[in-house]
Amino acid sequence: MLDREGKPLQPCRPGRARQFLKAGRAVVVRHTPFVIRLIDRTLADSTVHGVEVGLDPGSRHTGIAVFTARDATRTGKYSIQLDHRGAAIRDKLTARSTYRRGRRSRNLRYRAPRFLNRTRPQGWLAPSLRHRLDTTMSWVARLRRWAPVRAIHIERVAFDTHAISAGKPLEGIEYQQGTLAGYEIRQYLLEKWGRTCAYCGMAGTPLQIEHIHPKARGGSDRISNLTLACEPCNQAKNTTPAEEFLRSKPTLLARILQQAKATLRDAAAVNATRWALWRALTETTLPVTTSSGGRTKWNRSRTNAPKSHTLDALHVGELAQVTGWPGRVLVVRATGRGSYCRTRTDRYGFPRLRLPRIKHIHGFATGDLVRATVAKGKNIGVHTGRVAVRTTGSFNITTATGTRQGINHKHIRLLQRADGCSYTMSEESTIER
Repeated sequence: MLDREGKPLQPCRPGRARQFLKAGRAVVVRHTPFVIRLIDRTLADSTVHGVEVGLDPGSRHTGIAVFTARDATRTGKYSIQLDHRGAAIRDKLTARSTYRRGRRSRNLRYRAPRFLNRTRPQGWLAPSLRHRLDTTMSWVARLRRWAPVRAIHIERVAFDTHAISAGKPLEGIEYQQGTLAGYEIRQYLLEKWGRTCAYCGMAGTPLQIEHIHPKARGGSDRISNLTLACEPCNQAKNTTPAEEFLRSKPTLLARILQQAKATLRDAAAVNATRWALWRALTETTLPVTTSSGGRTKWNRSRTNAPKSHTLDALHVGELAQVTGWPGRVLVVRATGRGSYCRTRTDRYGFPRLRLPRIKHIHGFATGDLVRATVAKGKNIGVHTGRVAVRTTGSFNITTATGTRQGINHKHIRLLQRADGCSYTMSEESTIER
């Protein structure tokens, strides 16, 4: 909610917003997320306590939670899940590299080699990783425009290596008691072993920490000697070394021993993105506090909250309790803003057909959020969704129930310009984990 001059006010409930609109005291600024502007109130005439933002960066998804915090007690107000397109960016770059590599070996025009432009600046990130950083920072900037954000909490690392390292001095009562350190170790093993049993591959079942070389036979508690196993496998293995337990399965044994020595390359990439995001957030004027994934999981265990990206964002950092969270989540999927390429290529990478140079047709562009009101014909009714424009003036609209084809532009009204994202609402218990 914004004041008359466009400055953010304290968020309100949907019912309150409807009352303002019905009374003519507010106008709609943005459709999704829904933002209104009061025309009869200023920031000086309002009481604004402020909100805080929690971030849970991930490889495919990033959870964002907007909440109020008083005396370490949080109340969730709004939840957003960002679905990144890093995999699509990686695939496109791989295809481009393949096209270029193929053209080098063909009898084409000579192009002198270029070697002086291959250096990478300090802090360089791969495009698929840079996308996660840019998208998250873009949404943080948007939330700051729409809500009175006072602080940001971010999960900077998936696990705190300081908390699980042996022989290093630990500080803080949680570390001394070992409660938080146990959660850090479990979070590390979940990332490393893919949240499945190492011996039978079962997923979606409670997993126990298990020693590859039994402690009763001289095995250590080092991370390289720990794995995850379901209860039946853990009891069946008991104090038997892995080499004896898997004597009849040499392939599985070799995989487990190799995995035990493997590094977390994927997790390291995510952690690198989180550190870059933290550095970008510290450049703002807001106070930024950091935490680890182990602490987040520990917080959720105390509040009995289910596992989700948005609830992880709500539980980032130090907190006493959580009094509630939204039942519905805005799922924002990054779709991109189109392509600068004006051609389509064949399987060899050569131009196959050309695309129109203009993107706006009759004032609309592909991806705009529109509402079409059709009085007659096969598309009779009111349809709200994303539009795909055509030079003929007959557009397609993709709604929550399907795609309506061949709707004339005269029946369409613009609700919101395309911003490189698609929006859907989902229940907190049904979004992708």
